[in-house]
Amino acid sequence: MIKSAGSTRRDFLKVLCLPAAAVLSPPGAEGRPDLARESDPTSPTVATERLTSNRAPLAESSFYPLPLTAVRPTGWLRQQLEVHASGLSGHLDEFWPDVGSNSGWLGGSGESWERGPYFVDGLVPLAYLLQDERLIAKAQQWMDWTLDHQAPNGMIGPTSNDDWWPRIVILKALTQYHEATADPRVIPVMQHYFAYQARELAARPLRDWGKYRWQDEVLSIQWLYNRAENPELLALAEMLHRQGYEWRSQFENFRFTEKTNRDDLALRHNQLPSDLAMQTHGVNNAMGLKSSAVWWLVSKDPADREGLLRQLRTLDQYHGIPNGMFSADEHFAGRNPSQGIELCAVVETMFSLEQGLAILGDAALGDRLEQIAYNALPGGITADAWAHQYDQEPNQILCSLSPRPWSTNGPESNLFGLEPNFGCCTANMHQGWPKFASSLWMSDGKGGLAAVAYGPSQVHTLVANKTPVLIEEETEYPFGEEVTLRVNPESPAEFPLSLRIPGWAHGAQVRVNHRAIEPCEPGTFITVTRRWRRGDRVELRFPMQPRVTRWYQNSMAVERGPLIFSLDLQGEWRKLGPRGMTADWEVYPRSTWNYALDVNEQTAESALQLHRGKLGGNPFALEGVPVRIMAKGRRVPEWRKENNVAAAPPQGPLTTNEPEETLTLVPYAAAKLRITAFPELKSVT
Repeated sequence: MIKSAGSTRRDFLKVLCLPAAAVLSPPGAEGRPDLARESDPTSPTVATERLTSNRAPLAESSFYPLPLTAVRPTGWLRQQLEVHASGLSGHLDEFWPDVGSNSGWLGGSGESWERGPYFVDGLVPLAYLLQDERLIAKAQQWMDWTLDHQAPNGMIGPTSNDDWWPRIVILKALTQYHEATADPRVIPVMQHYFAYQARELAARPLRDWGKYRWQDEVLSIQWLYNRAENPELLALAEMLHRQGYEWRSQFENFRFTEKTNRDDLALRHNQLPSDLAMQTHGVNNAMGLKSSAVWWLVSKDPADREGLLRQLRTLDQYHGIPNGMFSADEHFAGRNPSQGIELCAVVETMFSLEQGLAILGDAALGDRLEQIAYNALPGGITADAWAHQYDQEPNQILCSLSPRPWSTNGPESNLFGLEPNFGCCTANMHQGWPKFASSLWMSDGKGGLAAVAYGPSQVHTLVANKTPVLIEEETEYPFGEEVTLRVNPESPAEFPLSLRIPGWAHGAQVRVNHRAIEPCEPGTFITVTRRWRRGDRVELRFPMQPRVTRWYQNSMAVERGPLIFSLDLQGEWRKLGPRGMTADWEVYPRSTWNYALDVNEQTAESALQLHRGKLGGNPFALEGVPVRIMAKGRRVPEWRKENNVAAAPPQGPLTTNEPEETLTLVPYAAAKLRITAFPELKSVT
């Protein structure tokens, strides 16, 4: 993920000198998983697995992800998955050689490291949530090759390398594929592979990327342990934890409090990244967010349980930017809103939060997950999903092939295109929406359900351990305040329904069949336990008053609900050149950007005027946004462009002689050129 300066991931590939694995052949293990395939995996009304919870000695999670296909997106959320299916991700293998038919993960001689696994890790949930037969067929060939070409010793994947890291990713794809299909090959193959790895790790321990991403494999081990109890699996998890990087310790004694650079990180061409580079790497930190929560299931150590929240607080303090993320372009870059964040880090942070939310049950993690999903995720991808950025900036006034003050990345990093800077995000970006959609609803492990995030969807699963239930969630959230749940159990059933009340939702209301449920404390879950009957209706209202939050140098961002609002700079798109079925683009501003806003926390209610429109089309496309906020502002001439980015926002409150103007702010993701963090204008009385 590093390119153009310092040690690059292309350099990393060049220095891979790994012994080949044994000649691959189908595994000899027999047996079927202890799971029930209920029906056709493309059916819109069934999940394919029984619900699971943690086996002893693992600690109990607060919630448990439902099997893939139990939750299906509807409405505008389904449309976002459809856009990816018809865009770059749905056609990538047709023209991009790295995931084409010659991939090493399909038995060819092409790219054999992380790109194939990344591609299929998002393709499997995208295909099965959409019930898209074309995409299901694409995913099937990747799964078939991995499952049918396991070496006799248990190794999986291409013979050209034996790096543990890409296997960590393909394991995630296998778990999702099994949930969607109950394919009887999956569990024996995983068992055989884990047994092989347990024998090998002492002589060939985790290194490089795998050392810093061990927690994602432990997730797959825990998944398998809950379905095929085997104490040796937990022993393997212990080995991975001992050999892996201790993320908890890094954030208990955090020393990366400033923007990094290639010299301080000892990045060198044609050399593997240094430990400092790995520890400050954005995607490593995004994946490491889940590490303490995942390990708490084993350790039961209260310090592990606290780890994820501590990591978020620390990242916010030193590197937080106003789109829900932390800056890392490619490494930690401070709080200036003109620094960027990699798209891979966005989707991996989302996945970490989804897993952490399940384990810890903390409502604040749901707030953060929605903020990233509804802002940073679509913010770095074109509305038609045929191009994306490597780095996005909250204050992004120009996307061009030009040097910028990134920590370590190259001049093409914020272009929109096929593979700006490095192709990992090209292969990885489409896991964002499907995994988020699948995580809207979770089991509580005790026969109940939890709405941990909100979006239009349907969930069909079992409650009270045996009764099928369909819940239809109708909502324009995050653009609208109301959420309606239609609860339809097959027969009357008593079970708890837990509902997250967002931390910003002061004055939230919950009604069941028109009867108010209290209290509705922001930042908590409210649980309604009753005997539910077909036709029961739950109505939620989350007041979304526009508000102001504070950022770098006392700058301000305007928020409403989980959405962040930005000034759109009316970008002019200039094609750099074709790239197969897509193209690379620069974007230049056609309007003024250097404004201060005449608003603060006390005046936000009166100074920020909301304009609602109809939800239709793509809500993250500029022409389709259903909500805008009008604000008063004045130009600040001394706030200028520096090194092809907006200079840091000048410390406010400011005075200026420029005339007052009415500014239209739109949802962050719709404004591909934007100002998100504004100086405060000193009010004139």
